[in-house]
Amino acid sequence: MFKKTFVATALMAFVVAAPAFSEEEHVHGDAGVAKAIIKEIQADTKAYSAAHNALFFQELAKGQHPRATVVTCSDSRVHTNLMDKTPEGDLFMVRNIGNQLATTKGSVQYGVNHLTSSLLIFVGHSSCGAIKAASGDYSGLEPDIKKELDTIKIVKGVSNIDGVKANVNNQVAAAVQEWNQPVKEGHLLVVGAVYDFSDDMKEGAGKLHIINVNGETNPDRIEASLEKN
Repeated sequence: MFKKTFVATALMAFVVAAPAFSEEEHVHGDAGVAKAIIKEIQADTKAYSAAHNALFFQELAKGQHPRATVVTCSDSRVHTNLMDKTPEGDLFMVRNIGNQLATTKGSVQYGVNHLTSSLLIFVGHSSCGAIKAASGDYSGLEPDIKKELDTIKIVKGVSNIDGVKANVNNQVAAAVQEWNQPVKEGHLLVVGAVYDFSDDMKEGAGKLHIINVNGETNPDRIEASLEKN
């Protein structure tokens, strides 16, 4: 995946307890369920540790040099295993509702400016709750959630997938402006993508569509630009 090549693979919302984000009525969690989850996490972590030798962790301890800074939505359906079979040390992950630059700009700056990632990719996705909320009336939500939704600039009433694509393009535009010089000099590639597990784009469920490269949105030109060395 990312480990091998960006072009050859399909590179990568938010479920929040509020009606504006979900079609289901909000219900609280269960502490008993949480305890069971912790036990599962402990078991999975133990198995993960056992599957890797001491050298693996020694290399991780030396520091990180991620090739990609990835900004995705916080949705539980969007994760690193969609993008990279071996993400450790390779993907600097930044997650927030609506896969935005503005709400986690410091983290993104750290990945690009200090960890010197060559790729900055914004990954939106189908059936996005943040986009659904931002395209409607979210005035009844918590102030901090409203603050994050305020920075998603899309048309009210837009279809979810069109809102997702518009938002991804907006994030790329903001990033290209922020890192204009590195982009021009060929040190940084800024990419926008949509992970379409709902098949809203009618090209196959589970496909990741690259819809923007450094501000270019024409599919043929995108494909040509990614083929160039």
